[in-house]
Amino acid sequence: MHWSLFGLLALATSVQALSLDFTDIATRVRSHHPTLRAARLAIEEARARQLGAGRLSNPSFETSFQNESRVSPRTTTFALDQSFPVTQRLRLEKKLSAQLVQAAELEVKDVERRTLAEARSLAVRLLTLDQHLSLHRQQMDLARKLSTFAKERATAGEVSPLDATQAQLDLQRLLLETRKMETERLGLAGSLKPMLGLAAGESLELTGNLTPLLPSTRAWQNRPDYQLARTKSEAAQTEAQLAKAKRWQDLSAGFFASREQQDVSPRHTERTGFIGFFIRVPLPLWNRNQSEIAEKTIHAERARLEQLALAHQITNEAETAHQEMQANAALLRETRDQLLPLVLEQTRKLEKAYEAGQTDLLTLLRARDQRLELESGALDAACHFHLARIRYEAATSP
Repeated sequence: MHWSLFGLLALATSVQALSLDFTDIATRVRSHHPTLRAARLAIEEARARQLGAGRLSNPSFETSFQNESRVSPRTTTFALDQSFPVTQRLRLEKKLSAQLVQAAELEVKDVERRTLAEARSLAVRLLTLDQHLSLHRQQMDLARKLSTFAKERATAGEVSPLDATQAQLDLQRLLLETRKMETERLGLAGSLKPMLGLAAGESLELTGNLTPLLPSTRAWQNRPDYQLARTKSEAAQTEAQLAKAKRWQDLSAGFFASREQQDVSPRHTERTGFIGFFIRVPLPLWNRNQSEIAEKTIHAERARLEQLALAHQITNEAETAHQEMQANAALLRETRDQLLPLVLEQTRKLEKAYEAGQTDLLTLLRARDQRLELESGALDAACHFHLARIRYEAATSP
């Protein structure tokens, strides 16, 4: 009995729904999205590569030994060799690695920007769908009452049986539309849950009010993907400079020491030795790295043009999203403040008139359809406003 009670409590805890406000979506996604957590490791990879950039190559040590023969003495030689760049290659390599670290950080920021926009868009659509479901359930309650009323009136012979059948059909139509919305909600919630770190079997309950408030105008130049494009352009220019620096290969310098020993007689051994210094300078006669220089120069120009193209695209995105916000906000105000109150008042009058037998059922159903259409249109306008706002904020996100 004790273990059964414990199991029931554990099951109730495991299926407890996550209640999340719309304004907390971004915080939840940043901390629980598995893709974002994995993407942040790309920064550590770039920093790890930075540790080995701009360093001298390791020196080489060489030794050789030759035993004494009839024609040559016993010889031992030691040599130490170190390569040095004659250009600014090491400095450019350090600069390039730092730019690549910055690019990795900006790339992760851009992934986060796009992921947050996607999650917030799914949340807006899910909240709007919940409001549509609530609206349809209200309409179903009214349709159920009307169907019951028409059926009772038809039984009493006060209205035509066709009215009762038509009211029942209208109720079934609303029921089918509600079921379709519930199925669509499963798909939206299934797409949003992984972004919030939820398993498929866990429940999600979103709360919040989709109030249409225009955001303040923001500059887009600090957007992560634009900063990333600019950093890539700068890195491409550094790569072109590095390719030019590689025209001259590293020179080598070092010293060597040799010791010779030869037995002249059983009692006499001659020992000699010397120390020398050498410099090895490669001459760029046959290979001056022309192919890499040409490739990196073209790549730098392409990166510059891609940066300009992205700037043009971002300005269009921001301007289009801002115009969509204004248009949907105006449509929402017109629907809620002007049209919807008139339809609600007309519907109430027709309901009283139908109950009094002063109008037919089709007129009442048509008025209710108009009310449902207007209320659904207002919800859709609010949804489109917030989707446009999300696109605008994503287009100008710092």
